[in-house]
Amino acid sequence: MTVLLAGLCTVDLVQRVAELPSPGEKVQSLAVEVAAGGPATNAAVTVAALGEEAVLVTALGTHPLAGLARADLAAHGVRVVDTAPGRAEPPAVSAVAVRDRDGERTVVSRNAARIEGAMPSEIPDDVRVVLVDGHLPRLALGVARWARERGIPVVLDAGSWKPVLEELLPLVDIAACSAHFRAPGPGLRERGVPTVVVTAGPGPVRWETVDDAGEIDVPEVRALDTLGAGDVWHGALACGVGRFGLPEAIRFANEVAAEKVRHAGPRAWVPEVAKWGVR
Repeated sequence: MTVLLAGLCTVDLVQRVAELPSPGEKVQSLAVEVAAGGPATNAAVTVAALGEEAVLVTALGTHPLAGLARADLAAHGVRVVDTAPGRAEPPAVSAVAVRDRDGERTVVSRNAARIEGAMPSEIPDDVRVVLVDGHLPRLALGVARWARERGIPVVLDAGSWKPVLEELLPLVDIAACSAHFRAPGPGLRERGVPTVVVTAGPGPVRWETVDDAGEIDVPEVRALDTLGAGDVWHGALACGVGRFGLPEAIRFANEVAAEKVRHAGPRAWVPEVAKWGVR
């Protein structure tokens, strides 16, 4: 069975530093890595690490930087469906600095708003759950409508409010939000989303459905790298949908994300998580 993930793919240049630089200051990095990034992309790497078929639908194109992202994803077992194969412009790029002692980071990103993503012509016929991040609006709507027509659960990574969410939310089964997420006007439950989950970094994860609500603690760990931890959490949650009940799926996602932050580097956590497997 396949987990389909639709959304943004960036190229992340990650520098590990002893201290985050002040304005005008130059510092030497302790290590540097290049990896594919973005919410749906990191979630796809997580899905593949956990032993499921991960198909990432995104817009990359022909620029040499896109090749770096493709190589990283291929190395980690993610199949890429490129909806903009003729695009010559560079993909979105993020410059990241991670503080060595506690994993805190700063991120400077090129806005991906000009990157178009269209519904792919072919989608695997064994998709069991879909995750969308909303960064490529046309793609998010097309994939969510496709899934809704087939009764496939749709998980939304709702990191921040985006205009497309006005149309997208009625198609969503689970909206997983950060604590900073704010919807204008009615809340997500009032907008008809059956299940709303709210993460809060190291704080408890709160959830609410039509019939019930609760919260689940996050494991206490020494964080070495928080970059992409929320994306990893969303990927693990998508894996858990349909396999576990909601509280168990959240608990599973909490544990996977906790394992991710224990490791320094954008992919150092993958071998450990791969031992867990959901199959």
